[in-house]
Amino acid sequence: MESLLSVRGLVKRYAGVHALAGVDLDVCPGEVHAIVGENGAGKTTFLKILSGALHPDAGELRFGGAPLPLGSPRASESCGIVAIYQEFTLIPALTATQNIFLGHETDVAGHGAARRSAMRTRSARLLGDLLGDTAGSGGVDPERPVRELSVPERQMVEIARALSRESRLILMDEPTATLTAQETARLHDAVRRLRTRGVSVLYISHRLEEVLSVADRVTVLRDGRRVETVAVEEATLDRLIRGMVGRSISERYPKEAGRAGGMLLEIRPSDGLAVHVRAGEVVGLAGLVGSGRTELVRAVFGAERRPDLAFAWCGRPVRPVAPREAIRLGIGMVPEDRQGQGLVPGLGVDVNIALPNLDRLRAGWLPARGGPRRLAEPLIRDLRIRLADPSQPVRSLSGGNQQKVVLAKWLARRSRLLILDEPTRGIDVGAKQEMYRLMNQLIRDGKGVLLISSDLPEVIAMSDRLYVMRRHRVVAELDARGASPETVMAHATGLRG
Repeated sequence: MESLLSVRGLVKRYAGVHALAGVDLDVCPGEVHAIVGENGAGKTTFLKILSGALHPDAGELRFGGAPLPLGSPRASESCGIVAIYQEFTLIPALTATQNIFLGHETDVAGHGAARRSAMRTRSARLLGDLLGDTAGSGGVDPERPVRELSVPERQMVEIARALSRESRLILMDEPTATLTAQETARLHDAVRRLRTRGVSVLYISHRLEEVLSVADRVTVLRDGRRVETVAVEEATLDRLIRGMVGRSISERYPKEAGRAGGMLLEIRPSDGLAVHVRAGEVVGLAGLVGSGRTELVRAVFGAERRPDLAFAWCGRPVRPVAPREAIRLGIGMVPEDRQGQGLVPGLGVDVNIALPNLDRLRAGWLPARGGPRRLAEPLIRDLRIRLADPSQPVRSLSGGNQQKVVLAKWLARRSRLLILDEPTRGIDVGAKQEMYRLMNQLIRDGKGVLLISSDLPEVIAMSDRLYVMRRHRVVAELDARGASPETVMAHATGLRG
């Protein structure tokens, strides 16, 4: 079969470093082709070149048998290539229909009310086809403002917008990063319907299990080079991981057993079980989305008021009413939203690491000259944070390296308890292994870890003890060594306990 997209010898350099180093790749008509690799492997750079957002330094790209214009998003779109990024490009105040046809309203016949009615009808049909509802819009109201739609509904609007322009290749960058399992399954059904219509999809994801579920072929990138392209029938998790990181990872969760020491934190609710975290152990918090896990740890960190909770730190009653008080006690938090709550993306890596530590660096009213850099450099080295210079903006780092920066600022503070809220969400398999290594180091150093993860195998495997929450109450305490996903879900859903 003739390729829809043919890429040969694609090269892109940044400051002398190869983001892509001679990549070859083909996408067939009606194929779901996945690209996997660690952060920094070149996946997003590849996607941005195809979408016209970046110009390559070398290479030949052909689309539909003709040369693909380079460096022009408008030209790529006119050829039939549309990118859907993690951050949606919809306008919240406009309706779904207005977003779907934004910029090409004149492609719809008619004028005034007649054209608006035709756009509504076409929008409903596009959404219905995507969601398997040929007689309707799949439950997405085309006339609702986008700001009122859920995340998966917005995603369907993005895809419908691409289809409204008769796209032949849709580029999806981490499309399920913020979706639940049920929402992911719905998206995958929509992707399969695109395939039956002859639309090709280039699919980037860190979630290898879903790649094996939805893709026809998988290309593995490592350090800007193509390692291999394999049919999904021949791919296994171990094969993909070995290609991504250059070694086999037979043990996905390398947990070291903790040695519990003195009591660090006690959380005593007015209703439900108490939570205890000791030095030298990882304590997991499991539960369904909305069960109250994040709200609980935010209260520990002083970011939310919870009068129904009593706290003790090292055996002494405390009530953190602001994060600065929790920080003084020795509590650090790696939040779920690392960019919005854990980092200042425009500031340098060294300054981000220094922010909770300015009281230790001040000389008079100003930070000591070079203090942030001196503080950050050993941590950058020890945590293996990949960067060109400590002063470069943290937003320029990969997701896994950004997560390490958030952790580094609390290590610089010498925090005794680290709260990790979804620490491996949105990072690749190699970065996850680094995060697990760091968790093991924390408990070896006698620190305590309070871990939240929606990945049940992860939270069970990486914890020493486990608490399960349901409806904002702690309903069970389990020894992680004897726990199973089925047992945790039974408590989380109310089928047990």
